[in-house]
Amino acid sequence: QVQLVESGGGLVQPGGSLRLSCVASGRILSTATMGWYRQAPGKQRELVTTITSVGGTNYADSVKGRFTISRDNAKNAVWLQMDSLKPEDTAVYYCNLHQARQWIPIDYWGQGTQVTVSS
Repeated sequence: QVQLVESGGGLVQPGGSLRLSCVASGRILSTATMGWYRQAPGKQRELVTTITSVGGTNYADSVKGRFTISRDNAKNAVWLQMDSLKPEDTAVYYCNLHQARQWIPIDYWGQGTQVTVSS
């Protein structure tokens, strides 16, 4: 099993910054991809960004140029630096770890951390 613990959410004014952290523990493969998803009230969970074990990144168009994902494989940790935040970034942010065992893909999720962008 894999456990993910997030931290760093909160309330910030438009244009401000926040940094989310996520640490994974358990049976983690070296090939695991980590990432962040978010879910706003009344909406489906959506991809924000992912990072592979070798540093390849993918961003949703809505956050490109404003958010940056980074990772430390030795610590099984991933961070999300969020700059130039907008009210529409308000959501619960979930850390995700995706890996495959015997070709069976498995997703693990953190408990979520609230990010609110408001004046």
